[in-house]
Amino acid sequence: MTHLPHTTTDTSSSPVMIQSNQSCSSDNITFKSTLYATTYTLIFIPGLLANSAALWVLCRFISRKSKAIIFMINLAVADLAHVLSLPLRIYYYINHTWPFGSFLCLLCFYLKYLNMYASICFLTCISIQRYFFLYQPFKAKDWKRRYDVATSAVVWLFVGVACLPFPIMRGYGLANNSHTCFADLQVRPIRSSVATVLMTGMAELFGFVGPLVIILFCTWKTKNSLRGFHIPQENSGERRKAQRMVSMCAVVFCVCFAPYHINFFFYMLVKENVITDCFLSTITLYTQPFCLSLASLDCCLDPIIYFFMTSEFQDQISRHSSMAIRSRLMSKESGSSVKE
Repeated sequence: MTHLPHTTTDTSSSPVMIQSNQSCSSDNITFKSTLYATTYTLIFIPGLLANSAALWVLCRFISRKSKAIIFMINLAVADLAHVLSLPLRIYYYINHTWPFGSFLCLLCFYLKYLNMYASICFLTCISIQRYFFLYQPFKAKDWKRRYDVATSAVVWLFVGVACLPFPIMRGYGLANNSHTCFADLQVRPIRSSVATVLMTGMAELFGFVGPLVIILFCTWKTKNSLRGFHIPQENSGERRKAQRMVSMCAVVFCVCFAPYHINFFFYMLVKENVITDCFLSTITLYTQPFCLSLASLDCCLDPIIYFFMTSEFQDQISRHSSMAIRSRLMSKESGSSVKE
């Protein structure tokens, strides 16, 4: 009796399996460098000009008694810090190399998330304060500026510490390859799937879900106050202003931060191999660059809050714009008179 040799099929080396693994890899996403470079280039100039002008006007001309002024200043500082790091990001995504050292790489990476979560916190603070002052107008008159300063200091401390895991998690392997940065940084592996889900879930809860619920609640209550009878009718203008500001905070939050955080939960699970389904992994990895680009758009949207929601800000911008136009016209007239 002839015994046939026993053969085994190595499925790990089969063409189908190799193709499947490659299709699920983030290395195939070749468009992300072009997307990031284009997005950051478009954001840089408007973001730099808008936030610099906003910070100048808010610090120099707006009355410190204006509601939420301290939070707006801190929001502009957070946006400006991220905007100033964009040229280095643009350089990297165009040249595909990082010659500036690992420290500067991780610092710029850290500033991205510091801006994001500081913006989330200060948008939440603005919404809470406008809602609170709307329903407690007498307490608004006695509110001290130092309360907002203390709140801002706590926010910066909390966000600064809470964002440290981002460069720590993405600095893995940077010592072996110091010419990569940002999106090309490896994610530090976490051995436990439970720990991955728990850490990601906690980050989502405190960094996204909690602020989202608060902002939407403040928006809803502020909108309902326009139909309420417990607030004097003469304060209707103040109520509408509060509604516009809180609604704008909700719009910025939902447009810029909601897509990223929805994607972030799945992205971390894919990177830590908790999610192994190829279809879900591919969707997550391909949408992540778009969501991250949207998150940077808040640097251009936040100044809209200052301009459209603060009457003093509008007055100062209009006044200085008219003065600049007037001085330019006068210089042209004087130049033409000299020629004559």
